[in-house]
Amino acid sequence: MLSARNITLAYGKRVLFDEVNINFTKGNCYGIIGANGAGKSTFLKILSGEIEPNKGSVEVTPGERLSFLKQNHFEFDEQTVLNTVLMGHKKMWDVMHKRDAIYANPDATEDDYMEASHLEAEYGEMGGYESESDAASFLSGLGVKDDMHQMLMKDIPSNMKVRVLLAQALFGNPDILLLDEPTNGLDIDTIGWLENFLADYQNIVLVVSHDRHFLDAVCTHVADVDRQKIKIFTGNYTFWYESSQLMARQISDKNKKMEDKRQALLDFIARFSANASKSKQATSRKKALEKLTIEEIEPSNRKYPGIIFQPLREVGNQILSVEKLKKTIDGRTLFDNITFDVNKGDKIAFISKDPLAVSHFFDIINNEGKADNGKFEWGTTITKAYLPVENQEYFNDAMPLLDWLRQYVPAHVTDADEPFLRGFFGKMLFSGDDIMKKTNVLSGGEKVRCMVSRMMLQNPNVIILDQPTNHLDLESIQSFNDGCQTFPGIVLLTSHDHTFMQTVANRVIEITPKGIIDRLTTFDEYLEDERVKQLREEMYA
Repeated sequence: MLSARNITLAYGKRVLFDEVNINFTKGNCYGIIGANGAGKSTFLKILSGEIEPNKGSVEVTPGERLSFLKQNHFEFDEQTVLNTVLMGHKKMWDVMHKRDAIYANPDATEDDYMEASHLEAEYGEMGGYESESDAASFLSGLGVKDDMHQMLMKDIPSNMKVRVLLAQALFGNPDILLLDEPTNGLDIDTIGWLENFLADYQNIVLVVSHDRHFLDAVCTHVADVDRQKIKIFTGNYTFWYESSQLMARQISDKNKKMEDKRQALLDFIARFSANASKSKQATSRKKALEKLTIEEIEPSNRKYPGIIFQPLREVGNQILSVEKLKKTIDGRTLFDNITFDVNKGDKIAFISKDPLAVSHFFDIINNEGKADNGKFEWGTTITKAYLPVENQEYFNDAMPLLDWLRQYVPAHVTDADEPFLRGFFGKMLFSGDDIMKKTNVLSGGEKVRCMVSRMMLQNPNVIILDQPTNHLDLESIQSFNDGCQTFPGIVLLTSHDHTFMQTVANRVIEITPKGIIDRLTTFDEYLEDERVKQLREEMYA
């Protein structure tokens, strides 16, 4: 068991945690959720011992081993990839080196060799003799190829370092596993491998993630960080979100009879419990939901932004035509022979094994980049709004937010006074003096919220989104997702957020060095299509 007792932490007048008491038990996976800045990652660091709270203590059952996914990509630069993973089991690593030091000592005594024999036995009991093959298996599962295993960490690409550090955290079957944004830098296939691994994991897992599909796939419980407290709820993220929204609606419906409300909640729990049987976490989640009582369901205290795109006009028959576009960088072909038309009603998920490919494609069709060959043409009825993955160039000048947004007011708006502009900021939860903040002091999440305000101001009938969930909290991601689902116009989208892609897109286009794969289908159906899998291998060969 892992327990937090009376945890209190404050930085000056800012209190993150106030007398937090919470238990985490074996066999459960807890998704740590909360608004940006609520202290999710800080709480994991408290549990791991990296941060000392002002008050309180962390208790771990004696003899249990805790493993924490490290975010310091340079800590192991002088170690080989394989050794970095092996170091995840510190006790076994120390025993191995102590034993090897005795064997390497020419002056070792008989007592030393007796100690070495004891260390040998201890090493074997911890699985030391299988450790290298186990570590290699983790690396392969996470997409780190065999030829990298003996390379130094400093010599491998940064996206591979992320995977090695994740393998390090998973290695050796730790009793308590703390994971902070474990899906960052992983592709779809590797995330699927991790979901399967954690779904079968029998020990304690705590995970901070903004990936709702991932949280739904692995979590049996949600630990909600809110108002300086942490409260555990049964079920995965979707169950927590939908049940809290249902409870909030029922509380506001004063005329509804109490018994009707109770029955509606019971029916909801029963439906969700039945759906749990389809998940990888079926048994543990279904049992947890069956034990759930109505009293455990509470409305969320969170504020959700209002992300609503309202087109000024409908799109015409001519939307976007792309013909034989090609782009190379430093001799590497990102894509070639990209040809397709966008049709009415399309909401297209764009994917590629090379993340730069989609970003460069989006830049090109928004006139922020140039293709090597080919052409594209937008229809005359199109008003588009673009959310690029990199937005720093929009915030280089230190100006108040109100003035920043005013410069993007479209020609059809004749009266862009302060209340009008405040309305767009208000939808994105900027209030009061927030709009007088200077653009050069904004956080990553605040910049994205400003960019979304700018997009809504355009009244677009086409929206183009490159990683729209970056820097956003779950509440903003959920609202953005809902806004794209209800948007009556065209959506061109790429995202690491599986749920976003699945719930919004009705068409998938994969950009490859040899052309495109284009299917009128959902995201999940595309990934599961055996013919598509074979075609993907050919296009990337």
